Amino acid sequence: MPLDAWISLAVMIAAFAMMALSRLGPDIILLGAVVVLLTLGIIEPDQALAGFSSTGLFTVAFMYVLVTSIRETGGMDLIIRHVLGRPRNERGALSRLLLPAASLSGFINNTPVVATFIPAVLSWSRRVAVPSHRLLMPLSFASILGGTITLFGTSTNLVVHGLLIDRDPSLAMGLFDIAWVGVPVAVVGLAYLILLGPRLLPVRRGAEAAFENPREFTIEMEVAAGGPLVDRTVEEAGLRHLCELFLVEIERDGNVVSVVGPGERLKGGDRLVFAGTSDGAVELQQIRGLMPSRHGESSLDKDFRERRLVEAVVSDQCQFVGRRIRDGHFRTLYGAAVLAVCRGGERVAGNLGQVRLQPADVLLLEARPPFIERHRQSRDFLLISQVNGAARPAHEKAWLAWSILGGVVALAALGVMSLMNAAMLGAVLALASGCCSVGAAKRGLDTQVLMTIAASFGLGAALEQSGAAAVLAEVVLGLAGGSPWALLVAVYVLVSLLTAVVTNNAAAVITFPIVMTAVDRLGVDPMPYVVAMMFAASASFLTPIGYQTNLMVHGPGGYRFVDYLRLGAPLNLLTAGVVLGLIPLFWPW
Repeated sequence: MPLDAWISLAVMIAAFAMMALSRLGPDIILLGAVVVLLTLGIIEPDQALAGFSSTGLFTVAFMYVLVTSIRETGGMDLIIRHVLGRPRNERGALSRLLLPAASLSGFINNTPVVATFIPAVLSWSRRVAVPSHRLLMPLSFASILGGTITLFGTSTNLVVHGLLIDRDPSLAMGLFDIAWVGVPVAVVGLAYLILLGPRLLPVRRGAEAAFENPREFTIEMEVAAGGPLVDRTVEEAGLRHLCELFLVEIERDGNVVSVVGPGERLKGGDRLVFAGTSDGAVELQQIRGLMPSRHGESSLDKDFRERRLVEAVVSDQCQFVGRRIRDGHFRTLYGAAVLAVCRGGERVAGNLGQVRLQPADVLLLEARPPFIERHRQSRDFLLISQVNGAARPAHEKAWLAWSILGGVVALAALGVMSLMNAAMLGAVLALASGCCSVGAAKRGLDTQVLMTIAASFGLGAALEQSGAAAVLAEVVLGLAGGSPWALLVAVYVLVSLLTAVVTNNAAAVITFPIVMTAVDRLGVDPMPYVVAMMFAASASFLTPIGYQTNLMVHGPGGYRFVDYLRLGAPLNLLTAGVVLGLIPLFWPW
């Protein structure tokens, strides 16, 4: 074997070891590997940078913009609110959660789907009395299963498909081609999670229990005139069973309704006074038809999508101490709206605008981002911190964001244009229509995933260029004994094991040239092996680092490594059996 091949193998092994054992991000490790290979002359500059011009990479980037537009308009929040409901038991809760999560993940990259569901599940789990750690891991697994239904579902599918058409454009796949295997995999996997998941999941307190916020605020919101909540009852508006929130009273035309029944009908301009936590205030912000109560003129009537929720502790030097919020024109002076007041860990009774501020009062504010930097060192506030969760989404454009995504899916499914062109057109329309701002689009891009994908191309090129891929392919063929079926099993096992210890995208991109070389040597159709790589790289349930969504739920769920093995190992075997059994039926050698 040539020296270049030995060097490429050594760099690859070192990169895999560092990704499995080091705290450095996979993007940094793989970029470092590419720099080493480029410096040693193993690859040329154009090969090192080839990943940055990959169609798969750009398709993933454009899909992130589309998902951001749906998140910014509250599109997924509305679905979550109307679908989850109030199940009677844990299996009912799993059914209501996993089915929509898997369905959405088929058309939206599953990572942002899970990111959107996590805060909703943390709140909803308390409302339905099901511990969040009994729901979060199944949520991650369901999103992975749903992502295998279409090429849009996971970044891995898009990247592998991009590699395939770069190698041979005639092998381009349709958006739903892998659904022949993906749908059975999703159905079997979801049935396993719903029926057997409750028996295999651990019984312990989730991590959120250690960080519960005992402070109770007085939170005041106003019913938007002409909004969707006007003339609806409290029950119909969904305000009866809010988590960590209690509707104390309604102020209407100078009168106070102090005993609010479920049949009380809301009117435009009603001021609703809630008792609850800051998490509850975040939940209120997502309800279409509610807005912060107005206490005078405000500079916040525009650009509310750029606003954030902020907690501020009142200083004894604050000029508002002893004054009422409404009389002091708090909004006009600070450019921030007071949503809630907490004093001594308890809510302050009475109308929010009539509250006289005292030192150490905790205010929940709705403000634009510059407020935090402007007043962080202000003498008026002792502490300012941003609350997790943005302010109100632009609900009125949710239908437009979903329509754009639907158009992208239709164009790609009907073959009118390629996946990348359809995603690019959708991203441009999302920005042009105001569903997503340029700043939000930039924040929505997962740069670590994109850089990992781009850098993986350089390492894959080194393996192919140096001849290392050919040597490894011979090893794989030797293990398979020259049998197409055995090679399929070997490819699935190889990629699945690598994905368990390194990122799914890196495992797929780096093994692609090895698998293609083995396929060429055996003289069989590459499609069964390409599809096997997609499923093996995505269907990773063994470890928290095997897939990004697994890592996202690891902390909030308070999971241990063994928890993933208990629930994920049988699912991995079940998925492998379905995939390896069905692929030859639809893609013969």
